[in-house]
Amino acid sequence: MCGIVVAHSLHDCYGMMSSLQPRGRDAAGMVLVGDRRIDCITWLGLVKDFSLRNLYRIFHVERYHTFLGHTRYGTKGRKDQLLRDAHPQTIGGSVHDYGHHCIILDCDMAIVHNGQVDDEYFAEINKSKLPSDCSDTLKLLHYYKERNEYEIMQKIPGAYTLAIADKRRPEVIVMRDRTGIKPSALGKKDGKYCIASEDIALSDKGAEFKEYLEPGCIYYMLPSDSKPRSQRVVKPQIAYCFFEWNYIAQKETVLNRISVKALRQTLGEILARESRIPETDYIAYMPECPEAAAEAYSRISGIPLREILYKIRNERAFQGSTSEEREHSISTNLFLNLEAINKIRGKTITLIDDSIVRGNNACRARKLLYEEAQVANCHLLNYTPPIGLVGSDNIPRGCMFGVDMPPNESPNHQFIARGKNLEEIGTAIGMPVHYISVHGMLRGFKSLGMPREHLCTYCIGGKHPFKTT
Repeated sequence: MCGIVVAHSLHDCYGMMSSLQPRGRDAAGMVLVGDRRIDCITWLGLVKDFSLRNLYRIFHVERYHTFLGHTRYGTKGRKDQLLRDAHPQTIGGSVHDYGHHCIILDCDMAIVHNGQVDDEYFAEINKSKLPSDCSDTLKLLHYYKERNEYEIMQKIPGAYTLAIADKRRPEVIVMRDRTGIKPSALGKKDGKYCIASEDIALSDKGAEFKEYLEPGCIYYMLPSDSKPRSQRVVKPQIAYCFFEWNYIAQKETVLNRISVKALRQTLGEILARESRIPETDYIAYMPECPEAAAEAYSRISGIPLREILYKIRNERAFQGSTSEEREHSISTNLFLNLEAINKIRGKTITLIDDSIVRGNNACRARKLLYEEAQVANCHLLNYTPPIGLVGSDNIPRGCMFGVDMPPNESPNHQFIARGKNLEEIGTAIGMPVHYISVHGMLRGFKSLGMPREHLCTYCIGGKHPFKTT
């Protein structure tokens, strides 16, 4: 879920990182690339937690021609060492760790990465040169140093979109794996080309969208105004992450030529046809992702939509590093619209949500609606099928490709749907729960031009995106 940026000014890089903030809030960082010099900085928290003005004070920007940015959502790393695992990850340089932020001067090379790579793909690299328990991203950088970018692409099938700066080379190397499971778009700003995880980050800074990076290709970005040279290394094996459209990406984004907002509207329409709750008085939604789906559900069903719940902060509890942080985010952020209380007391509500993973948001909504608003009944409808079930092959499902939904449960992470039927899920949350069918969701994608065989559906019971067994 992380956001990555490649730009040609500090201002643009910072602005694009800010636009990608919803993709990760654990930490942020930059790589500043000059002629035979690479400097880096990482800091905990949001992009805005380190002001742009002070970045200008620390770094003499006239030294640099290219800037790599990253907003981190931690999945595989250590929750108690977020700064150490923040991106960029580096080799060489003088490290100055101040606890909340870290500056690395004159690095040999640096990397920013969106995705997650299993340890099995790093068996051949020299572990003696790696810190103990280091991140998959740093292992990728060492893999590149020991071999080259071609071997990464050829021997590591996924999951990554990444950018590498190497002091020995004039260009920045950008790679999108053969599956395309992590998004990336190419744009042009002030005559030079730039890259961001979502096209909304490009348009927010006045860049013109050009194209999506092709899966299985390497791009070489020079500081000049020439278009990056691209080279196909492996044949695409497309497996786009459906969860990008359903939840991760911002609604204004277009991913791989499919509008996020249009897809959510389509899923809302299908949900309305598959799950119509009798005697519903109002449609509502869990802020913010399901808004377009709820509007479409209301239009198809003819049931009025009412704004019942709101958030104080544009913050995703899903991105919390621990269960305690996620619960605190929800309890201090999700509230009931006071003007709606008298309208919905004693009524039946159909509440639209994008998905249920752990059930924390749903439990908070149930408490607000039943205990504070005193509704007669509330049904929770999801436009994503159950996540984290055990597949028909008896393999537990989840995500190992960059979303914090590991297939093997732990006390800190349990799937609300695993081992339960619909009635039992509803009992665990405290209200009836309904899901769109897998067929219905995939039909929605297909109607907008995305074949089902081009989607990774592993977390909802589908096949592995790049393994045959």
